[in-house]
Amino acid sequence: MQKPNLSIDHSWTLFLDRDGVINVHSEGYVNNIKNFIFIDGVLEALKKLSNIFGKIIVVTNQQGIGKKMMTVEELHIVHEYMLKTIKQNGGRIDKIYFAPHLESENSQYRKPNTGMALHAKQDFPEIDFKKSIVVGDSLSDMQLGKKIGAYTVYVGKPLTTYDPLLIDYIFSSLYKLSEMLNNNSLI
Repeated sequence: MQKPNLSIDHSWTLFLDRDGVINVHSEGYVNNIKNFIFIDGVLEALKKLSNIFGKIIVVTNQQGIGKKMMTVEELHIVHEYMLKTIKQNGGRIDKIYFAPHLESENSQYRKPNTGMALHAKQDFPEIDFKKSIVVGDSLSDMQLGKKIGAYTVYVGKPLTTYDPLLIDYIFSSLYKLSEMLNNNSLI
């Protein structure tokens, strides 16, 4: 399949999953800052990406809240720590959207459904989904991207098989993606 020829500038939006993209997946739920561990290279990657994209949005399913394994307040403390650390390292996240719903609830807000992306577009009307990239480490992230008409980038564990209609690009990490974008190698 021919890879799309992208011309990315500040009019573009980057949608990021959190767990597995920004921080290491935890055995349980990341309900405190002790359990929040940045993936190697992520802080440098976010600094580079902040200079490329006009908006950087986190969209994350957090069903640990629905399961009563963490509270919204605990999640906010984790996110405040994440945002502060990213900012201290020269990067930025413009807004975080989270879905606290259980998978069984089939909420429109929970990925792969589009609720969080639509909420971001409502908050930031300048977002153009055709000029957006969704980065994630799961099938639900890729499905969200395709549902809104965005480009999709899978990061994380190597895939043995995948649907090329669902995934536009594959990188081992957000850092590797940022290097390619910073060097104009993806566009």
